[in-house]
Order: sequence, then structure tokens, then C-alpha cells
Amino acid sequence: MTTQDLIQRLSLGEDSRHQFKADVTNADALAAELVAFSNSGGGQMLIGVGDHGQVVGLSPEAIHRINQLLSNASSQNVRPAVNPLTENLAHPAGTVMVLTIPNGCSRPYMDRHGTIWVKSGADKRKATSGEEIRRMIQEADVFHADATLVNGSSIADIDLEYFSRFFEKLHGEKIEDQLVPLSKILEHKNLAQGTALNYAGVLLFSKRAPYLLPAFIVKAVAFYGADIAENRYIDSKDISGEMADVFQQCMSFLLGNLRAPQGDKGFNSVGDPEIPREALEELMVNALVHRNYFLSAPIRLFIFSDRVEIISPGHLPNHLTLENVKGGNSNFRNPILASYALRLLPYRGVGSGILRALQAYPDIEFVDDREGNLFKVIVKRPALPGVGADD
Repeated sequence: MTTQDLIQRLSLGEDSRHQFKADVTNADALAAELVAFSNSGGGQMLIGVGDHGQVVGLSPEAIHRINQLLSNASSQNVRPAVNPLTENLAHPAGTVMVLTIPNGCSRPYMDRHGTIWVKSGADKRKATSGEEIRRMIQEADVFHADATLVNGSSIADIDLEYFSRFFEKLHGEKIEDQLVPLSKILEHKNLAQGTALNYAGVLLFSKRAPYLLPAFIVKAVAFYGADIAENRYIDSKDISGEMADVFQQCMSFLLGNLRAPQGDKGFNSVGDPEIPREALEELMVNALVHRNYFLSAPIRLFIFSDRVEIISPGHLPNHLTLENVKGGNSNFRNPILASYALRLLPYRGVGSGILRALQAYPDIEFVDDREGNLFKVIVKRPALPGVGADD
């Protein structure tokens, strides 16, 4: 774009492909605009321009700040990440930054809160129609969060010893005997593309998962009472690492902070967990494999005096309802993770996990919170013998 092109463009005003901004200072607001353009055919933001097309200009310091903000917003606040281009143009009234956002090939895009934005004239709006969102998915082919490439990752981030053991157990061959490089093996296994790992590659096989994807941890707290507002707790832990290890740490936290009554067993025998281990395993695997990884938020694992809560980012996907999942229906939100979970976790992948949890322990409540964009599992703890509800 030349200065003359810029002047002509400004004279035409804003439309669905062109938006004027005097300045941008907020990463979330900028991300919403990037999402809207990416979902709606692409377009340009002209920064340093008022609403009515008057150029206010940008200082060199402002241009540097906006570029930093854009880099963070496009990679950290948009899912999947986008790659806009910038061009600085001289105008008699000051410098204008032209930000070009291409039409996205991995629609629907969303912000870090899980909101899908689309253009509506010169403005934007939330996409709320299921039909509209399905159409975007169909037009762009299906894109899953676990296939998103992780910025700053590389093949060197793979835990090679761990992955080699997995590969040899799966194929009966040593990875060092293969005739193709590790990068190609990881790509064939849907864990990487080129030199970058995707979410699945990092979450499953990288010791650097806490640094590359710091939001995807499990925050575990065991409280004395039944209220989350209490400032005293029995135990607290941020759990991170490779997914199989995260699962084991979560199970250790649960079993270590729940009662294990001996019942009729002898004095020196180990008691059984008050909530059956099978039910806890099914619920924990479900949270790790099926959470919404487009949302940068942790899984929360809370143990109260009367219940256990497992809170996963993201409500049930697509057309699924609580009745569906209780009936054994499923939707593979993260198909790469699910395929590996079959070999790394106690996971069967046939939609029967919730059923097995309920069969092992019926006193479980499920909450599909679409407004809060989360899925909550509430497991009631058995009352202590001789202790009433009001005690």
C-alpha cells in the first residue's frame, strides 16, 4: 500500500474489511478484532486513524509498543494463533500502521476466553448460532486444539528417553534404528509439524510442558471445611509435567487427602478409599483428555470436607448434553490426546468413562456450565460414622 492508496482508503471510511483505530492498548480487545477478521474473510486495521478517517499518527515509541502487544495478542490471546502482518506508512499528518489479518484457514478462531467473534458490518459481534459455528468448521475443515503448534517449542523439547520407551513398546523397534529423523517420526505421530511441537506433543512427551504451556496445570487444594472461601487448607499443590505423570500426581493427591477406612479389615491392613479408586481415575482421565485446550486456564481439583470437585475449562462440546454423556455418548474434542491416552492412561476411548464412574460410585453430580464455560464434577464424600449433617 502506498501513501496515495492510504489516503484513498481513508476517504472511503470503515467497512467489513477495514477498521480505523487511533491506538490499541489492550491485548484482549486487540485479540477480539483479530479473531473477528480471521473468522470473516480477513481485512485490515489502520492504526493511528480516528473513527472518521482523520490521521492522528503514531510515535516511534507507540509503534514499538503496538508491535509488542500484537505479538503477544496474536500468539497468546487467540486460539489457534494467527500471523498478522504490519506495514508503517508515512502520511502528512503522521505515521499510520497498516495491520493486515489474513482469512483464517483454521476457523473458528476464538479469544482466550473461548468467545468466537465475527465481523458485522464495520463492527464485530459474538457468534452465538450453532449453525453459524458449524458452517465455519465445515468450511475450514475440523481443527482441534491439541493440533495447535506451540510457539517457542522445538524437537529438542521432547523427553527423548520417555518417548523412546513408548515407541519401542508400541512398535517393538528402537527409535535409534529408524531410517528417518526424529522430526519426521514426531510428525507422522501427529505430535509435531516441521520443527515445532503441537499441544499434544508438549503435553504428552515434554518435560518442558510447565514452561511452554504454563496455563495447562492442575491446581489442587484440600480444604478443612466445605467452603472455598476458607483461608486455611490441609494441602495444596500445582501439578504439571507430562500427562501420564500429571495423572499419577492427581491420583496421589486425591488418595492422600481422602479417608481410607479399614472396615472389617485387620489393624495392620490398608483401608479402601472412601470414594472408589476406579471412579476417581475415570473422572480424572476425563478431565485431562477432554478439557477445552483452547482456554488458557487450569483444571481445578478441590477436596472439601463433604465433597470432591473436579472443574475442567470448557462446557460440553457441540450437541452433547449431560444425558448424552451419562448414556455413554462422547465427542473427541482432542483426538490426538485421546489416541495416546489409550496407551498412557487408564482410558478406553469408547465413551464409557462416566458410566463406569457412576457404576463404581453413584453419588456423583455433573454440571455443564455454559455461561461460565466450564464442566464441573461433584463427588459427594460419605459421612463419617456417627456424624450427622448438622454436626
